[in-house]
Amino acid sequence: QVQLVESGGGSVSAGGSLRLSCVPSERSYSSTVLAWFRQAPGKEREFLAGIRWGYGTTVYADSVRGRCTISRDRGEKTVYLQMDGLKPEDTAVYYCAADRSGGFDRSGMDYWGRGTLVTVSS
Repeated sequence: QVQLVESGGGSVSAGGSLRLSCVPSERSYSSTVLAWFRQAPGKEREFLAGIRWGYGTTVYADSVRGRCTISRDRGEKTVYLQMDGLKPEDTAVYYCAADRSGGFDRSGMDYWGRGTLVTVSS
């Protein structure tokens, strides 16, 4: 099974920035979508952003559009989520996921990372 390893989480003050990284254990196919989700206590897991490995097509959720940028580094085989202007309500566990069929839906994700905690204080 493909493993996804997230890093970059931590504790920041409101208005701060973080860059999350996700490193797959195997090289991504061009059709693969790599995506970021988050889940806060008592809430469902929420889609944030996704990117198609081949052409770099991106999709963003309304909740993060304008504050977050998803990108990939083909040389490092890594996907990133740059988050700026963080708010306390962004506090959650952030997960990397992959859909080999090229979709962006939570239900279609084939692989999930263990998550990295982001805490934003007031």
